[in-house]
Amino acid sequence: MHRYDIERYLNVRSAGGADLGPDGRLSFLLNTTGTGQVWSLRAPLGWPEQHTFFEESVSFVDSSPERAEAVFGMDEGGNERAQLYLLNYESGEITDLTARPAAKHRWGGWDSEGDRFAFASNRRDEAVFDVYVQDRDATGNDAELIHEGDGWLSVAGWSPSDDRLIVHEAHSSFDHDLYTLELASGELTHHTPHEGKVRYGSPEWGPDGEAIYLVTDRDSDTLRLERLDLSTGEFSVVASGAGGREDNEGEDDSPVKPGGDDGWNVDGVAIHEASRRVVYSRNVDGYTEITVGELVEPDRIDPLPDPDLPEGVAGGVSFGPDGDRFAITAAGSAHNANAYVVDATTGETERWTAASTAGIPPDTFVDPELVHYPTFDGREIPAFFSVPATEPPEDGYPVVVDIHGGPESQRRPSFAAVTQYLLNSGYAVFEPNVRGSSGYGKAYSALDDVEKRMDSVADIRNGVEWLHDHPEVDSDRVVAMGGSYGGFMVLAALTEYPELWAAGVDIVGIANFVTFLENTGEWRRELREAEYGSLADDREFLESISPINNIEAIESPLFVLHGENDPRVPVGEAEQIVEKAREQDVPVRKLIFDDEGHGFSKLDNRIEAYREIVEFLAEHV
Repeated sequence: MHRYDIERYLNVRSAGGADLGPDGRLSFLLNTTGTGQVWSLRAPLGWPEQHTFFEESVSFVDSSPERAEAVFGMDEGGNERAQLYLLNYESGEITDLTARPAAKHRWGGWDSEGDRFAFASNRRDEAVFDVYVQDRDATGNDAELIHEGDGWLSVAGWSPSDDRLIVHEAHSSFDHDLYTLELASGELTHHTPHEGKVRYGSPEWGPDGEAIYLVTDRDSDTLRLERLDLSTGEFSVVASGAGGREDNEGEDDSPVKPGGDDGWNVDGVAIHEASRRVVYSRNVDGYTEITVGELVEPDRIDPLPDPDLPEGVAGGVSFGPDGDRFAITAAGSAHNANAYVVDATTGETERWTAASTAGIPPDTFVDPELVHYPTFDGREIPAFFSVPATEPPEDGYPVVVDIHGGPESQRRPSFAAVTQYLLNSGYAVFEPNVRGSSGYGKAYSALDDVEKRMDSVADIRNGVEWLHDHPEVDSDRVVAMGGSYGGFMVLAALTEYPELWAAGVDIVGIANFVTFLENTGEWRRELREAEYGSLADDREFLESISPINNIEAIESPLFVLHGENDPRVPVGEAEQIVEKAREQDVPVRKLIFDDEGHGFSKLDNRIEAYREIVEFLAEHV
């Protein structure tokens, strides 16, 4: 089998964030230049036109419902203080709509005529988000402050009559509230009072503005699609997550296995108001299942044919102006991301973009096996396990245990260039969804909260023990790699179970929960304390589980990578763990990028980072 270097794999392109405009133009983000920029197409697989040319990555694009223009978002150097810009497709002119570089701006959508837009921003107080409305031809300080918030607010869309906004508030990743905001009076109405933790996500206005459709776990362990009647406050279930993929049929439905009696999560929903067409998705053990239908009654959807998309992950639905078709982005472990357009009534699916695979034959990409391994308390932990498409060496493959961040996140079967490179280079890859991961119900996600944090690290240990029993694995060459919270998991695994590891790679990870919480962005602290524990009440515990305070146990070589501008996990986390590890005479390599934030968005930096990771693994594994 032909071997390709890491630079070639990192040049595999992705096209996503697809958006259908009023004139049939498909706008999308494509990273051909090294960072995601705005491109567009007029026909399937045509020659795309590039509209933005920045060194920084564009985060989204949303077309006006009436004009040949769109709003896009972009930050600077990974600082996450996104600004909003207006792109005129005909003239190419770009206007800075917000011009407040010290503040974050979170897009809230166009009104129905494309004359105004809404957003949430922390420009008044860095720790909280307010709601603003702005005319499309206004800039900077011309936005009207509609509501002063006191928490993590975002705007989820305009009512059909343009007189109200849906406002979403996150108290933590698993605890939300929904409000409607009347623009004329500024009156904010709370629709989801509750006790305990409940998620209310993906809210969409009903076709007549009389209800909100959303996904919630208010009476279920997993998310269901429900309808909230705004006049009565009553909920009704529209669709559940019951059922699953064919290869889950007949499996043991033990309560200790994620995805039990309550089924799986309904991920999200999109509704076209005029046609009453609906698209919603379910997350079935990581795989996306798309359902298309039409609202024939307030809480009944008649199904339409499903689209034919690659097996893997799909989302980001954007209806065309008439609701007769929608754009969606799809990817699989062996399929890089591309934008597709689906006929809503027939299910006929066309791929519109042709993101390059950098000359690597797509049939060389490897699909993982979905496995479940036992852990210390009898639970079954889901994981994706991939092995190279070659005969294993006599001693078995070396293995990279790739741990996701979050922790309320999930490793899913989407395309990962680094994973495919490792497989092409003779490494197996193991991607566990340990307790605390999302996608398997709120009870599973809460199993690592605060004082139970280290149970998730024990799940990693049990995953490695499962690998030791696998005949194709070299148990002496197992590597821990992860980013963000996954970086903490790497450091914790290396200090808690040092005998298991040949090396560790920590990317923008947490070394000390106390200094992390003290220095993370003001707007994030309350949400993170809800997950990890608070500085006021849990400082002693947070210190006890911080890898920096257990560094004397580390034995494995360590590579630490970070971005200087990281607002989530400040770069001091990397500096201190490197210093302490070197004091223990641990072989340590450090790489800091001065123009990156929480991760590496620029192609040249990604190439440098992963080329050095490859060298590090070759040296120590």
